[in-house]
Amino acid sequence: MSHVFDSSAAKKPTNLTVNSDLLSRARKMNINLSATLEKALVAELKNAEKQRWLKKNKKAISALNNLSEKNGLFSDTYREL
Repeated sequence: MSHVFDSSAAKKPTNLTVNSDLLSRARKMNINLSATLEKALVAELKNAEKQRWLKKNKKAISALNNLSEKNGLFSDTYREL
């Protein structure tokens, strides 16, 4: 999940609908809309990938948690209390 997208891919013009006040304020602050959208999309994609992975591996994660609760962890013998 380290590379969510191909950063060398060509840019593509896209039409979006944005709240007019939000757009006006962003332009007044010289915010790069394209860069901001790309950063937001990367964050959303990472989150979506994470949620999909957790859902896909829910049973395995639960089984490992149950196993460690029942038997403890291998590292428990090396812990300093």
